[in-house]
Amino acid sequence: MRERTDVCGRFAPSPSGRMHLGNVFCAVLAWLSARSRGGRFLLRIEDLDVRRCKPEHARLLEEDLAWLGLDWDEGGRRGGPDGPYFQSECSELYAQALQMLKEHARVYPCFCSRADLHAASAPHLSDGAVLYGGRCARLSPAEADALRRRRAPALRIAVPEESVSFTDGHLGHFSQNLARECGDFILRRSDGIYAYQLAVAVDDARMGVTQVVRGQDLLSSTPRQIFLQRLLGLPTPEYYHLPLLVNAEGVRLSKREKSLDMGALRARFTPAELTGWLAFLAGQQPAPEPVPLRSLAACFSWEKVPRRDITVPARLLNEARAE
Repeated sequence: MRERTDVCGRFAPSPSGRMHLGNVFCAVLAWLSARSRGGRFLLRIEDLDVRRCKPEHARLLEEDLAWLGLDWDEGGRRGGPDGPYFQSECSELYAQALQMLKEHARVYPCFCSRADLHAASAPHLSDGAVLYGGRCARLSPAEADALRRRRAPALRIAVPEESVSFTDGHLGHFSQNLARECGDFILRRSDGIYAYQLAVAVDDARMGVTQVVRGQDLLSSTPRQIFLQRLLGLPTPEYYHLPLLVNAEGVRLSKREKSLDMGALRARFTPAELTGWLAFLAGQQPAPEPVPLRSLAACFSWEKVPRRDITVPARLLNEARAE
């Protein structure tokens, strides 16, 4: 684990398609937050699901960031002292962490399919996920062995009846009761892929990350990561959760909207024009005037960033969709 001697931010995208405006918004603010404090910045490729994440998307991602003027000190294909920087290459590290968790908490096999979970009369969380009721936690060893002969299990960690609280650098105090608002969660899927919660806790610590900037849709996952950090004896970074970019109907931007992916955006805007729009949406300037990314770092302020979802102006949508 790298000693945390300076500010270190990171951008950790999943290369499952071309970056869109929302991804770029997060990358820019993560970069500005680190650079405004004279910190390092790294690029981690979160390609845990190798069936969905493609090397060509990772290459395009780096090209798009470079076009925008966003540089990184280590990571991606550049490498560095804290590699691997591709999560698909880190299974051994996650396996070691999983073994440590087994020594400090109850980790048990879960044979429930997604259909089983949605068919169960379990409460649903605010994000639509099902609160796991601990069905497989009550299996006897003999029952678990019988089920294991039929299908490979996922691995879950039992959570205590206690709250995990932290102060978000942008949104303030946040608290979550793990048992009532999260439930026992997955560490490794039934197909052998390690879960995001475990991988990100391990990677942020070993790379010396001190601040995590990401979307508000991941706010509720942070207590789980802090829970794992504490069990593994890992440091907890500062967290800053951003508002999401939405269209006029309030729908979150996604990679399915090709008109707002980096291919379409690069065809319509210069780097300074696109940076100007992002700075405007982030409250860093009063109008979407062209501005180079580097000139924003010295005056970046989290106090100016909105706390609620940001509606992308029709003008930007129309310009991006123009032929």
